[in-house]
Amino acid sequence: MKLDNQEIALPTISTFYGIIIRMYFAPGEHPPPHFHVYYAEYTGTVDIRTCEFIEGNLPRKQTKLVLAWAELHQEELMRDWHLVMKGEEPLKIQPLQ
Repeated sequence: MKLDNQEIALPTISTFYGIIIRMYFAPGEHPPPHFHVYYAEYTGTVDIRTCEFIEGNLPRKQTKLVLAWAELHQEELMRDWHLVMKGEEPLKIQPLQ
């Protein structure tokens, strides 16, 4: 299966309830440690350390789901951030169930 450049640069690390969580696969990605969220036409960026949106927005229900998931997986998200900072691919993280 051939991946396009967008998928290679922005791998999906988790998907749940129509929400897609991605992290740039690029050394030197700008701080703070964060991940990107996609839901329908909405997008956002969440700070891993504070589990708060730093950019964009989602509907209220999806925002609550994403932030709850981020708090549950904060250590794994930081692990993935350190991997991408070294140019390594992030690992998948369990979806919210």
